[in-house]
This record gives sequence, structure tokens and C-alpha cells, in this order.
Amino acid sequence: MPHMRRGRSRTDREESQPDQPADDARRQGNPKRAAKGDHEPANDEPPGTGNLELHSAAFSDHMLIPERYSRQGGNVSPPLEWGQAPDGTVELALLCEDPDAPGGTFTHWVVTGLPADCGGVREGSLPSGATTGSNGFGDLGWGGPQPPVGDNAHRYFFRVYAVDRPLGLGSGATGRDVHAAVAGHTLASGTLMGLFAR
Repeated sequence: MPHMRRGRSRTDREESQPDQPADDARRQGNPKRAAKGDHEPANDEPPGTGNLELHSAAFSDHMLIPERYSRQGGNVSPPLEWGQAPDGTVELALLCEDPDAPGGTFTHWVVTGLPADCGGVREGSLPSGATTGSNGFGDLGWGGPQPPVGDNAHRYFFRVYAVDRPLGLGSGATGRDVHAAVAGHTLASGTLMGLFAR
């Protein structure tokens, strides 16, 4: 069991309020990282949807996220690339979530309104027309990893969704809003998981 400090300020820990439902252990603040596949962010796409290969030039799947993308190390959003969206795609959306946060799944990035022909995002920027939502810190845009000091490495799931309708989500939309909006409308999706610890 990793060591947990008591009395940390909000600036020294990541999350105190869940953005998504969490299992009982995490609701009690247990920071022990779940086994792979346990309590990952909700899978919104129905069986049979296509896959978008999602990757980053900054880190590989299941590998450490560089410090510059963390909240205290620069707080720059990482570059991402994905495959061509299927026919019928109207909009793309991005999420980044940490299911290992003590208070429940914590949202680090919400982006909607990406055009169907968009193939990725550059470091620290978004294409014209994209709309940023609220992260778990209460800010718009990217909020980099900041897990509690001493925790096992947290998992950060980056997901891209190709959907068959305009999501109609404005600035400030939450991860919960995106999960609800893409449910039943996902044509394809892709996932990239990075790790980070302090």
C-alpha cells in the first residue's frame, strides 16, 4: 500500500471530487492503483464499433508521460494523432481521464467540436473550431497529471471518439457530458494510456 500523507492542500494533490462514479475503495480515498482492466473509464461505444489507432509522439502506450505535460512541469497538452475517421463521422471528441484518483475518476481534458477530417492535435494547441471543456481542476482545457505524492503510477486514458451527430456541447462541458453525448452515437474510438507518478 503506497504511503499517503494527511492534510495535503489542494495544490499538492490531484483530485478531491470525482467526475465519474468510482468503486467503494476509491471513494474511501484508497490510492492503490487498480489492476489493469479494473475500473477503467466508461466504455461508451457499443460492440462492433470501429477502432481509431491513437498514439502520441511524446510517449508510447502504457509508458510514462513526460514531466513537461504534468500540471507542475509545464502543463502543456501532449500531441496526439489518430487514424482516419469512418464515413458518416460528423464530429470528433477527446477525453483524458485518470481512474486511479483517490476521489474517483478525474477528468484532465475535454475537447469537442473537432472536425471529422481532423487527424490529430499538436502539442499545446487545438485546431480552429475546437471547443474546450472543463477539467477536474475547474479550468478550461488541459489540466496535466498531478497525482498525490507517493502513489503508484496513475493511469491516464486518452480517448478519441468519432460520432455520427453534432454533440452540441459548448465551452465548459464536462467528461460526464461527453460520455452521455457519445453514448449510442460512436462510430469508432481509440485509446492511448500513459502513466505518471510523483
